[in-house]
Amino acid sequence: MQCLGKEGVTHFFDSDFRALVIGASGAIGQAFEVALKGDRNCVHVETVARAQGSGFDLLDVESLAAHAEVSADRGPYHLIVDATGALMIDGVGPEKSLAAVEPDRLVKSFQLNAIGPLLVLRHFAPLLATGPSIYAKLSARVGSISDNHKGGWYGYRASKAALNMFLQTAAIELQRKQPGLRVVALQPGTVRSNLSKPFSASGANLLEPAESVAGMLTALRGLQVRSGAHYVDYQGQEILW
Repeated sequence: MQCLGKEGVTHFFDSDFRALVIGASGAIGQAFEVALKGDRNCVHVETVARAQGSGFDLLDVESLAAHAEVSADRGPYHLIVDATGALMIDGVGPEKSLAAVEPDRLVKSFQLNAIGPLLVLRHFAPLLATGPSIYAKLSARVGSISDNHKGGWYGYRASKAALNMFLQTAAIELQRKQPGLRVVALQPGTVRSNLSKPFSASGANLLEPAESVAGMLTALRGLQVRSGAHYVDYQGQEILW
């Protein structure tokens, strides 16, 4: 049974639901796993992660299909969270200038932050439950073209902007058959993790993974069903595309 909240928001969170976390070996993915396992209504949390030694690889389409097939046996899922992505490419951080742009690293950034996640969505979206459901993908505020006031970070910005377009386009397609589906680009904030460590001058303003995830889960609970994707931060505030 699904529960209908105020203003037409349907909360599967308020009854038994199943969740799948992809990229569960990272700081945020692990925090999602812990939070969902601590939710009394979440009857099962399935995880997929490269660190599990199962061969999961964003650059290998066959591995994505194989993992989706295995995960299907424990579904369907009301909530799927894709927490994959990369800021460092081959050990090199984001470009600060045009002079630092390298074609090979740009291509790999798109593969890891946009193309790979789109293929994950392609293979895992069929595992979503019918009726109200959420497919949430970690994005970044720097993927917003409207919010780009500092420049730099060419590959990461552009790959996240491409990801956002992929999510918007896929949402429109998938909602034709699943009108209760919400597709969401999530901005987790700057979280204390191995990913953010090289780029954080001070840890004073960093979020703990559990804090970020708690905020994102609260944001997901409050999302209206609408045509197309949502783009929100961990505080539930909408971000302009």
